[in-house]
Amino acid sequence: MTTFQIFGLQFLLSLIAYSLIAGWYVAPRLATLPLGAALTPLLFLHAFRHVGLVFLVPTVVGPALPAAFAVPAAYGDLLTAVLALLAILGLRGEWRPARMLVWTFSVVGTVDLLNALYRGARLGVELGAAYYIPTFAVPALLVTHAMIFVRLVKRAG
Repeated sequence: MTTFQIFGLQFLLSLIAYSLIAGWYVAPRLATLPLGAALTPLLFLHAFRHVGLVFLVPTVVGPALPAAFAVPAAYGDLLTAVLALLAILGLRGEWRPARMLVWTFSVVGTVDLLNALYRGARLGVELGAAYYIPTFAVPALLVTHAMIFVRLVKRAG
């Protein structure tokens, strides 16, 4: 297997496992909660996306990581983490624009992840010690984004 095939397989298997966990265990429990209470634990996972700043640390990812990947991925994750925290505060404080904050967070966060995956594949990036982020963390983040979108759409309907 090539490195890219191994990466793809690991990503796919993580995505499947997280989807099963979400569908069988997490979603049924969150479905019984009010919207704010259901979204908050999903948002907390994204509050730690500041970890993506590691893409700017050459001793972790190696000096050859292209800036065309590292900079947007790192700052996109930071922006998403800040938006997640604002959305959590908005939901907990019952701010009027809280739901709009959650929508904004989830659109920005999803686009950031898809952009990073696309750029990473196109540029053939090698992440060094940060390899676990796209193979282990990103699938969980994508699944929780999907869960958030589903809850928001159901609530709007």
